[in-house]
Amino acid sequence: MSTVYSVTQLNNEIKDLLDAVPGYRSLLVQGEISNYKAHSSGHHYMTLKDEGASVGAVMFRSDAMRLKFRPENGMKVIVRARVSSFPRTGQVQLYVSEIVPDGAGALNLAFEQLKNKLASEGLFDAAHKKTIPSAPAHIALVTSPTGAAVRDMIRILGRRWPLARVTLYPALVQGPGAAESICRALALANAVGEADVILCGRGGGSMEDLWAFNEESVARAIFSSGIPVISAVGHEPDVTIADFVADLRAPTPSGAAELAVPDRAEYALSVRRLDARLHAAATKQTSAARQRLTALHERLALRTPAKYIDEKRLLLDQTAERLQAALPARLAREGQRLAMQRQRLSAAGQQLTQKKRLCFARAVATLDAISPLRVLARGYAVATIGKTVVIDASSLRADDKLHIQFAKGAANCRVTDIEEEA
Repeated sequence: MSTVYSVTQLNNEIKDLLDAVPGYRSLLVQGEISNYKAHSSGHHYMTLKDEGASVGAVMFRSDAMRLKFRPENGMKVIVRARVSSFPRTGQVQLYVSEIVPDGAGALNLAFEQLKNKLASEGLFDAAHKKTIPSAPAHIALVTSPTGAAVRDMIRILGRRWPLARVTLYPALVQGPGAAESICRALALANAVGEADVILCGRGGGSMEDLWAFNEESVARAIFSSGIPVISAVGHEPDVTIADFVADLRAPTPSGAAELAVPDRAEYALSVRRLDARLHAAATKQTSAARQRLTALHERLALRTPAKYIDEKRLLLDQTAERLQAALPARLAREGQRLAMQRQRLSAAGQQLTQKKRLCFARAVATLDAISPLRVLARGYAVATIGKTVVIDASSLRADDKLHIQFAKGAANCRVTDIEEEA
């Protein structure tokens, strides 16, 4: 009699059968990703398909954390997985432990994906690039303290520009935790804030060795740096995401040191050239100033105050001679004119004297005619009380004292009787 299985028993037996096949425990499957979904739990669900069939697949969170790129629908991949069944649904599916892009390495694919993402966000735009100082006074190195790169950079910086102070901010540049270590060193250099420029990098190696500089966290830390950053990763052919985000890319760590500082020998040559130009310019200006001074001296000699005074003194002498020559004639003319004026005045004076004598005689005669004395001489008298002349008898009172002035002599009288005009 045939055995009767429950659905659960059947699905569990199918699972046990699949798990018991050694070849199904780790095999490579090639296909195209579809129905891809990254769950919030961290598990990745997808379907692998080709032209004739499809199979479900799941990649648990612990394995997905090692992915260097993000799977996408339509991507052709080769997965390492074990074949098993999920008893609850009876579905046969692949439990994926590793995904490799078919035809392109996982690191290359991750590099291109991150590059396109950051470029679309504008992290590579030239507008965000900060200017590298021409002669920095303080340089920060973010690199491994034990590698050859740090020794090369310090040596070249000391040879080319010994005036700069160099501070090393140690960081892991390879392996687990390297990206986080680089980010911490960059943040510390910015927090201290003493550096004028940061050199961030390491020596050459494989793409896996340099991968820390392709991490998104490092790219964003470089972009967020307030201090200009020069990337100095690997050899000249090596290109990392850090090169695109940095303010300046150097082909090697040694090249970064050369780009970061000027060459003191070139500076010295430039200073000597400037000194020569300054000396030539000063000589030229001194010569021109001397010529101007000579010209001014010659002009001053022609316009000296002494010469001016001499000219005025000569003019004064000439004027004095003309005055001396003109003075006798002028005095003679003025004497003649004065004599003529005297004659005219004398004649006028005589005429005026005769007229005045005649007028005076007439005035004397007139005064004599109207003189009170002439009136008194005819027998009249003048009566006064004090200084008041009495002309009206009614103004008098009995016993008033009168002064009577006669033509010759006077008398004091007292009023005894008043006769008013009838």
